[in-house]
Amino acid sequence: MPVSQQDYYSILGVFRDATQDEIKRAYLESAQRLHPDKNTAAGETELFLEVQQAYEVLSNPNRRSQYDATLPPEVVEKHKFLRHQIFFSRPSLVHLKEDQLLYVLLEIEPSERQSGSLPAPPLNLCLVLDRSTSMQGEKLDILKSTAVQLMRSLRPQDVLSIVAFSDRAEVIVPAAISLDRRKQEGGVYMIQPSGGTEIYHGLELGLREVRRALDPSRVNHIILLTDGNTYGDEQACLDLAEQAAAMNIGITGMGIGHEWNDIFLDALAGKTGGSSVYISQPKDIERFLVEKFKALTNTYADEVILDYKLHEHMRINFAFRLQPDGSQIEIGTPLHLGPILRETPLHVLIEFIVSPSALTETNLLILDGAIKASIASNSLPCPPIRLRLTREVQPNPSADPPPTRVLKALSRLVLYRMQERAQTAVKEGRFDAAAKHLQNLATHLLSQGETSVAKTALLEAQNIENMRAWSQSGSKDIKYKTRALLLGSGKEKNS
Repeated sequence: MPVSQQDYYSILGVFRDATQDEIKRAYLESAQRLHPDKNTAAGETELFLEVQQAYEVLSNPNRRSQYDATLPPEVVEKHKFLRHQIFFSRPSLVHLKEDQLLYVLLEIEPSERQSGSLPAPPLNLCLVLDRSTSMQGEKLDILKSTAVQLMRSLRPQDVLSIVAFSDRAEVIVPAAISLDRRKQEGGVYMIQPSGGTEIYHGLELGLREVRRALDPSRVNHIILLTDGNTYGDEQACLDLAEQAAAMNIGITGMGIGHEWNDIFLDALAGKTGGSSVYISQPKDIERFLVEKFKALTNTYADEVILDYKLHEHMRINFAFRLQPDGSQIEIGTPLHLGPILRETPLHVLIEFIVSPSALTETNLLILDGAIKASIASNSLPCPPIRLRLTREVQPNPSADPPPTRVLKALSRLVLYRMQERAQTAVKEGRFDAAAKHLQNLATHLLSQGETSVAKTALLEAQNIENMRAWSQSGSKDIKYKTRALLLGSGKEKNS
């Protein structure tokens, strides 16, 4: 490409074969980020004009065709902002008359050139705090003092809003950059417990506050803290989470104690690529909230999605984020993979089921897609990464072992799925089977040196055998302790 000619596709952050809808969507996102009415930073007006010029050319089929004719052949270069690696559990697929499993480990991290050069993006954060009667006492006291602590640690460019809810909700601190912190802190300390738990009211108001300060150049996020179940409004909450995901607003769910619904909070946060957190003791509220706040300020890419098309005779059966925060990923198109932190890459393990009907070609295209990331501190869109997963189809299995990092990830994931089977067995009333699953889990944990979690699994197995139920906090203890083990997987060098 001549030096004087601009790459309009790169300016908008799209592939050369992008559809008109993709070009329009990329333009609208860039225009929102760079519009002079919202952005007065030096050089941003010039970028806005470049984006407009790129869109005027690429949105017109005739002008686009003429422009494309001037482009040199496309060369795949190193991505400016991200680098990624892909590891397969097997070097090839085999001609079989039954389904085969294929695991793919996807690792994405900041490029060496960009990891330290881009500034940390400002936050647009809303704390949605449960103030129902059950929060009375130590839980609410610690929650209020921690919220004030976070307010005092804000940078000048950060926006923090606070919503309190029970069976109704109110804004305690509105979304704005304000210097009147003393008045706002007083409002937080005045929060009083009352009423029942209806999460929808708090989440709706929290989403409204984040939208007031919504800006692509910020990390836009909601942290929901609750100690109880919400009744009758679960689907409405999930619908709100889908709206949040469409606006690139993340959600983290934090459950305090053992009464809250972890399956619901997982689903709620998972809609946006977020996760749920289990806080077993009130004294740990401060630690978990501060850690999450630090992680948000350490964000490199606040949302990574995988947009894809699968071969018609295969499906994604399971996807799990190993780090930065272990969580099951909701299966859909696209996949919301989660964030990339500056010091913590994004690791995702995907389980494919390959049908015999797919094995008609010698080189099978499993998935054709693109990795798209939102980097708040970068003015222009982050170009997507083309992702094409292929495997050869051979008559006989390969003798080559899987890469060490894939084996490590799988060994940890097996532990998590063993506890899932125990959870399912208890729900179905198969208590002897549940106890056996937990005993097997304990054996595997001991073999990996995880003595403490193994002891918890054995105690729960005994409790289920004797009482035909989990202990008061047993279900969550097992789930979140085995989930935490996933965070160490995938760090070994490939072998």
